[in-house]
Amino acid sequence: MAILGFLMIATFLYLVMTKKVSVLIAFALVPIVFGLIGGFRLEMGEMMLEGVQKVTPTGIMIGFSILYFGLMIDRGLFDPMIAKLIQLTKGDPLKIVMATAVITLIVALDGDGSATFMITITALLPIYKKLGMNPLILASTVALGAGVMNIIPWGGPLARAMVSLDASSSQLFNPIIIPMLSGMIWVVFVSYVLGKKERKRLGIVQWSGRSAAEETAASLEAPSAVLPKMFWFNFILTAVLVTVLIMDIMPVPVLFILAFALALIVNFPDVKKQNEQIATHAKSMVMVCFTIFAAGIFTGVLSGTKMLDSMAVSFVSLIPEWMGPHLPALIAVISMPLSLVFSPDAFYYGVLPIVSKSAASFGIDPLEIGRAALLGNATTGFPLSPMNPSIFVLLGLCKVELGDLQKSIFLWAFGTTIVMTVVALLTGAISL
Repeated sequence: MAILGFLMIATFLYLVMTKKVSVLIAFALVPIVFGLIGGFRLEMGEMMLEGVQKVTPTGIMIGFSILYFGLMIDRGLFDPMIAKLIQLTKGDPLKIVMATAVITLIVALDGDGSATFMITITALLPIYKKLGMNPLILASTVALGAGVMNIIPWGGPLARAMVSLDASSSQLFNPIIIPMLSGMIWVVFVSYVLGKKERKRLGIVQWSGRSAAEETAASLEAPSAVLPKMFWFNFILTAVLVTVLIMDIMPVPVLFILAFALALIVNFPDVKKQNEQIATHAKSMVMVCFTIFAAGIFTGVLSGTKMLDSMAVSFVSLIPEWMGPHLPALIAVISMPLSLVFSPDAFYYGVLPIVSKSAASFGIDPLEIGRAALLGNATTGFPLSPMNPSIFVLLGLCKVELGDLQKSIFLWAFGTTIVMTVVALLTGAISL
């Protein structure tokens, strides 16, 4: 069964990484084929249904979070903050790079890497060009900031980890809030270092023509001095949503359903406009949700056939006894290079279940392995890995090469993982 399980995952990884089939198809069909090979037939239906039922709350959470934050972006919730930050820079490259980091950390709250890149780069690239600043600095800063924010509960990595470990967002995310904050501080520090080098190269540039605020407003296609309609309602609603989510006093899927419903009816009283708003982000929502439900089939068969248990036993036999208790810290470090080889789906649905199951045999909570994986794979691998499709949105907008971006931020990104891992060890989020 262990051999069959490894072959099943290897086949899944091969099909996904070589793009022979879509991730959704691989999730749905590969486990059925290997289940039949293993002698399981009609009983697989119950296994698959159980797997889908387990991932349903995650699918609901991700789907409605996409709709909610898509609405907030469309209504300009983040535009005034971006414009104000740029206005305060006054032609100073150092301040502009640091503002870039802060803006990215704010915009990345939507949980969609591609959307984060499109919004921040579209807003800031005209400023960089006007000052003669290096667009690679822009790409590097945005990538680092988006990487840290990539572990929020409604983002892709944590959702995948929830599915693989059958855990709630509060179990995985709440213990790493402080490490995440330390990562955000690290990103701002890195932006200071990069900005200082750019200031030394260019000096403080005097603006000619339109002011910084006007330049940003033009790129945002919104008046700089006027708050978007319903701004304060949307701001308060989002603040309450994030606060209640962290407090864990209501199931996260329910929170997003209620928040989106309230935001939709207040921002768009007309039913036709409501349907148009939903349709605007429906494609992204459907693809992500369908993939998560298909992942339930994969994990259901992997667990129900006991392949996962057998694989864990085999994996444990290869781990030296002295290394077992240190698996969380080890995973936090090595999950970054693993992200350069495995796609996010392959890592969280293929690698993480095996490692977490193996860690349990050493008396380590599988949740610690999930948190450790997020600290390395999600935060550092996200802005570096060619297996992450959204990174090509960033590269295309900034017109920089992947190799140049990797050389520019590899050590800084790895530093993000180290800083967050150390803080996670100190706070007890993971054990050494």
